[in-house]
Amino acid sequence: MDPVPLPVSAWLGEGVSMVLLRGAGLGRSRCPVHGLGIQVLGGHGQGPFEVGGGAEVCGAENGPAGLELAPPACTAHGEWGDAHTSPGRAWRGEGSHPGACDRQGGLQTCTLGLGALLITPILVAEGAAEVRLEDGSGRCAGRVEVKHQGQWGTVCDDFWDMNDAAVVCKQLGCGSAVQAHALAHFGPGSGRIWMDDVKCHGTESALSDCTHKKWGQNNCRHVEDAGVTCSGFVRLVGGDNPCSGRVEIHDGSQWKTVCDSDFGPKSANVVCRDLQCGTALSVPRAAHFGEGVGPMWDRELQCVGNESLLVSCPTGSPRDQPCTHANAATVTCTQFTGFRLVNGRTACEGRVEVHVQGTWGTLCASHWDLLDAHVLCRHLNCGFAESIPKGGHFGRGTGPVWRDSFHCDGTEAHLGECPVTALGASPCSHENDAAVICSGPARFASLRLVGGGSRCDGRVEIFQHGTWGRVLDEQWDMQEASVVCRQLQCGEAEAASNPPKAQRGTGPVGLRGVRCAGHEANLTLCNTSLPESALEAGIAEDVGVVCRGSRQVRLVNGPGRCAGRVEIYYEGSWGSVCDDGWDLSDAAVVCQQLGCGGALEAVGSARFGEGSAQIWLESVNCSGAEAALWDCPAGSWGQHDCGHKEDAGVVCSEFMALRLENGTNCSGRLQVFYNGMWGSVCSNSMTPGTVSLACKELGCGDRGSLETQQPYGRLSGTAWLDRVECGERNSSFWQCPSAPWDPHSCDNLRDETHITCKGSQPETPPAPLAACPSTPSCTGRRFVPWEGRTGALAEWRCGTAAPGGRCVTTLGTCGMPRWRAGSWAVALRCLPWPRLHLGRGAAPSGWSRWSAGGQSHLCRTAGPGLGTAVPAAIRRTRP
Repeated sequence: MDPVPLPVSAWLGEGVSMVLLRGAGLGRSRCPVHGLGIQVLGGHGQGPFEVGGGAEVCGAENGPAGLELAPPACTAHGEWGDAHTSPGRAWRGEGSHPGACDRQGGLQTCTLGLGALLITPILVAEGAAEVRLEDGSGRCAGRVEVKHQGQWGTVCDDFWDMNDAAVVCKQLGCGSAVQAHALAHFGPGSGRIWMDDVKCHGTESALSDCTHKKWGQNNCRHVEDAGVTCSGFVRLVGGDNPCSGRVEIHDGSQWKTVCDSDFGPKSANVVCRDLQCGTALSVPRAAHFGEGVGPMWDRELQCVGNESLLVSCPTGSPRDQPCTHANAATVTCTQFTGFRLVNGRTACEGRVEVHVQGTWGTLCASHWDLLDAHVLCRHLNCGFAESIPKGGHFGRGTGPVWRDSFHCDGTEAHLGECPVTALGASPCSHENDAAVICSGPARFASLRLVGGGSRCDGRVEIFQHGTWGRVLDEQWDMQEASVVCRQLQCGEAEAASNPPKAQRGTGPVGLRGVRCAGHEANLTLCNTSLPESALEAGIAEDVGVVCRGSRQVRLVNGPGRCAGRVEIYYEGSWGSVCDDGWDLSDAAVVCQQLGCGGALEAVGSARFGEGSAQIWLESVNCSGAEAALWDCPAGSWGQHDCGHKEDAGVVCSEFMALRLENGTNCSGRLQVFYNGMWGSVCSNSMTPGTVSLACKELGCGDRGSLETQQPYGRLSGTAWLDRVECGERNSSFWQCPSAPWDPHSCDNLRDETHITCKGSQPETPPAPLAACPSTPSCTGRRFVPWEGRTGALAEWRCGTAAPGGRCVTTLGTCGMPRWRAGSWAVALRCLPWPRLHLGRGAAPSGWSRWSAGGQSHLCRTAGPGLGTAVPAAIRRTRP
């Protein structure tokens, strides 16, 4: 540690205070280094003092009268300096030596007094060595690295224990130590190994305060790099990812829930920054993510908003009034910290650029659609999206091209609220930059629809004199609704309504009474100057419309975004589709409409559960080329003879899932399900951070390790992915960038990824004996986890011709229906399913063709523990 001269006036000057930390008697006092301030050690009943900075000060004993003082300093050899060994003046005149210094590792022990400290120049040594944790699941877990002489290096695990880990967690503001890791648990580092034989007491403020060998002296290799897992100071729980949820703070002994009255936007931004989750997108209502358990934190956060860590925020005194879990603070963060439109004629059109972790880049247009564009326009106060021009319309961008795909439903307030995927995305160039032309900011007589399920249905509001106002009318009909839909570019009007009382507005009235012929381009061209007698003739109420552009399709109750029960949004409400005539051509239209690739399977018999609302369509008969499901021939809306037990569903090729194969509960070969089949994930570029996100996705804890001792041999199966590189900005495995989908991503068994997660999944109970219903039809149904796989389900069904029959299933075993004295046994579905519907040709080994209901199926006939997969919609027939 090189001494640095600093005059007294510099550190006792304006704006700097000295704070007494503890008393100390005359004699030996320690001069520890820490990263939060200078500690000044003294004697004569005084104690060490702390001032701002981040360095070390050794004071000097006051000499006898007439003695001229000079700035003493601890040298690199642990001795007090003089004119020949340190900068500045030495002691001159008569008197005793000011003190003595001992040095142990990075710690100096000084014998000194405080008298001279306030009247002489001081020598200040450099501050504590910086510490960071790398390749973990966040900033509070990972390989320990320390910065010395401007270079980052690792720490050897010799004598590494919980006391050492506790100091690292304290220095980083990461709460308490959960585990001290050895043997490169988070992967081997590179470069120098700076510290070895570290021995902390646990009370030190920085790792460099602890005793250790000289910097750079070690007998270690990087396979012995030390690691730490800290509790963290703050976390978000109850959300669908680590970057959203209920706010909890670790007080050193346990987690406590933060009260929403003590939590505002400034604190929310600091929380997101601390967790490396970007910026706060919203602070939802109290207990938005459910109520927590355990104690409440009794302090108020008083963040300025620019703090890097929440632990740096000032806190208020304990609350007088108690706070309950119903008032738990919540926050949603986003990695996307800025959006803009570039190179357009106005601020509301142009090439889409996104700010991520301090860098602006363009967005790839591969999956960019009007729903995504509507959300962006709304967020930028630019109205709605009129069109999404092809790439290059607004010129080529510069910088990175983000391959993230947003999957918005159009109702979100910010793109950061939409589901995002990037895994397996193909390379994208600036020739394919996303773009949008928005309608522009609200101007006089602009319209909007509020309270509906899309931008094209809801209660009508008009913009006048800088504010939005309600539209009231007593004779609102389809003529007026047609004009509103036309003005909003929402297609034809499907319904005109007066919203129920609960959905009426409460703000100012912008327009009262309007009569349209139905052909006008906008509402202001209609007759809005009605006589008072006409207005008084009826009771004016809020008005609403449903336009054709409000129609939507979605998949619900499935194991992922691209598999589930089909539902359509029509005339302001969601309803299901009957499975009569439902086939792959129909499913293909749904998958294409949702950006989910092709159709793997068209399913019926409410495999994804029964809906509870309207059944909108039956006898759908698509060719497969239609742009939307409602473009296909079908029965009249709402006209059917179906029950919800016949609800239709689909499985699309973009449906993805993870599993661990050929291992124990949370250990094995990592595989991904894509395009109808399971395939391996290759281990090139695999980091502990990527493994951690895979473990989270599997429900196996938040960290794991990569198993590297694998045999050589040719890989004969599918290997879907390689170079999966999850970074700090990724909160989900599906958001991680990787090489494009390729069934031959690697060809050697040694390249397959095998991981062991540090958590475990709940044991899956065996399927119970279940009494079949007393009906002649197959109606019994139960979903259970399949082989403990996250996102994978097994379904059993039973049917009987006589009351009291019983059926038995074994998880993972699929059986053909068998005629058995008037009843038939279970038909078990395993999800994700193999591709059942194929074209002509021979079935692959281990499978056979089977026909039912005029459809050809591919059924598993061989394999360990597997029987035959059958469609759930089959009817009971004699063999």
